[in-house]
Amino acid sequence: MSYRLRCQLSWQRVVPWLVAVFVLGLISSVQGNNWANEKDCQGCHSSVYQQWQKSHHANAMVPTTRATLDDLPVSYTIGYEPLQQFLITTDKGRLQAYGKAWDTEQQKFFQLYPEQADTPEHPLHWRQIAHQANTQCIACHVTNYQQNYDVETDEFKSSWQALGVGCQSCHGPAQRHVEWAQQSEPRTAVAGVGLAVQVFDAEQQLQVCAQCHSRRNEIQPFKPTVAIHDQFMISPLSDDLYEVDGKIKDEVFEYGSFIQSRMYQAGVVCSDCHNPHSGDLQAPGQQVCAQCHTTSEQQNHHFHLTQSSGAQCTNCHMPAKVYMGNDWRRDHSFSSPNPAQALALGHSDACLGCHQDVDPNLIISAFNRWYPDAQPRDGGYAVALFKARNGKDGAAAELLAQLRRDDQPAIRRAALISELPNYPSTDAQRQVAQALQHSDAMVRRAAIEVAPSLFSASVLQQLWPRLLADPARAVRVTAIEQLIAQEMPLSQTQVAEYERLQQHHLGTAQGHFNQALVYSLTQRNDKAIPALEQALIRDPNYIPALVALAQAYEQQSATKAIELLEDSLARLPEAAELPYALALSMVRQGQLQQALSYLKRATELAPENSHYAYVYAIALHDSGQRDAALNVLREALSKAPHHRHLRMAILHYTQDTNERVALLEQLQKINPNDSMLLTPSATRRTP
Repeated sequence: MSYRLRCQLSWQRVVPWLVAVFVLGLISSVQGNNWANEKDCQGCHSSVYQQWQKSHHANAMVPTTRATLDDLPVSYTIGYEPLQQFLITTDKGRLQAYGKAWDTEQQKFFQLYPEQADTPEHPLHWRQIAHQANTQCIACHVTNYQQNYDVETDEFKSSWQALGVGCQSCHGPAQRHVEWAQQSEPRTAVAGVGLAVQVFDAEQQLQVCAQCHSRRNEIQPFKPTVAIHDQFMISPLSDDLYEVDGKIKDEVFEYGSFIQSRMYQAGVVCSDCHNPHSGDLQAPGQQVCAQCHTTSEQQNHHFHLTQSSGAQCTNCHMPAKVYMGNDWRRDHSFSSPNPAQALALGHSDACLGCHQDVDPNLIISAFNRWYPDAQPRDGGYAVALFKARNGKDGAAAELLAQLRRDDQPAIRRAALISELPNYPSTDAQRQVAQALQHSDAMVRRAAIEVAPSLFSASVLQQLWPRLLADPARAVRVTAIEQLIAQEMPLSQTQVAEYERLQQHHLGTAQGHFNQALVYSLTQRNDKAIPALEQALIRDPNYIPALVALAQAYEQQSATKAIELLEDSLARLPEAAELPYALALSMVRQGQLQQALSYLKRATELAPENSHYAYVYAIALHDSGQRDAALNVLREALSKAPHHRHLRMAILHYTQDTNERVALLEQLQKINPNDSMLLTPSATRRTP
């Protein structure tokens, strides 16, 4: 089917419930263990099977050809090109991803991690839980992965239907399909009959690919038949993962960038560009773009020599980054170059990236000469997000203007919603209320996370029942975690669902930590401490569990709590969370001077953390050091002018009328509808 014809069928996006009903009907007929032998597929599908055999998917995980590596027993090779990692068999069924990888192009080994990771105690050492392939890697490298972790014996008996990403990884369990195909009586050929997943539907196909080609956390065991927001928490467009214009920054794979794109909005799916079986492009080079974009070969479109790198569509619209040492991956938001904006907002740009040896102003001049009418293709999204994250003039107004757009991609809407707590207003509350009912689960999740900052407890009490009954599991889990964070009571049903989901994660420290939080909230304190201790057995460096365990010990013995935190800090001297936890413990024991010392250390270790600075300033003020407190707050506000609580604290503490006037004038420009401006008592200073 051509791209244009597929676009004409975009009604499938308008009425997704029709597709859901159809797919659920098929899933209901594929119950139990209906996984077929992968080799059965080649009998009817020999052509695509042969294409697949040479693909990255087929070779995602294979038996190793190396018996040992650095005198360690190697079980499997994971990955194909341009690098391969090796899984080392250790105790109790654990498969660990080794820190040395093979460069398939250079034909040599290279180290993936810094030299300090050579010590077994280092969090990045290959023996640490971060490289435990049973919980971190294998699900996306085999077909029908079963973790099979036994919490009583702390042992993995992991299994899979087949090595590599096979047919059923995308099409779902296929035994019914095989049985239908093997019938002796005449049958009518029907595409996908007996298969649990219908990849011919655009949204279904994208969700199948997103299961692995996305940055996400698993909620439950990996199953191709389960909707994406029922088994994963998709990572948002946070500033540590994505650039402010939405391009990839950290290792986020393709889904998050693609669903921002105009391609996605127009109905393009992965298989329009990629052969789903071989993994190759559907047409060589520029031709894959020329399927739709007839101007791509015109020199007055790119203004570069026809055969030059600057004339290649992907170099301008899909700039790439290197991950894992040598893996060159392209951005899939299909952005357009904008060197002036990139220079102003600090994000990457295709023009500036290619011509790094040229004065950026010359690049901008040439761009403006070639494209005198060029406007940002995102409608102002990047500028609005930049202003919101940096407390610039007009931040609130531009943030709200972007949220009022009806063409804003859902994942970008979620990113904008996340900035609203720093810009409170009636309009902000209205946007969050609407977002709580948005059709996209990522938007609802973002709204749930900010709601406690913008709504009163009485309003939240009315909202929680509906949010906790949301049809998407990811949204329900987000709501439960917000209740846990707010230390609000959970119903037995909510506790049962959350605890059931944690069973999948008990091979990790996080699973036991999450269980401990629920135990504590539901007054099962006898189970909370053992759960935290189990978390630290699995990962001695898991800081949330260290801090929580110290707080639990403090109820029994303050000395025991301090010893745990100090020992941990000696082992992890760069972890700012530990001196911060020590400071809070000292405050609870009335030892304010010692607390101040630890708070200072926390702010020095994490100067970008405005919350640490805020608490440090309050402690300084309460110890009679008003000037020192104000200096800490001023420095923090200069680094994070969007953080409203810093500005509010200065207004409460300062006795300088000029400073107060300046702060309020700045706020008027940033968010004229802030309650701090509308309520005189809110800006009253302390004596």
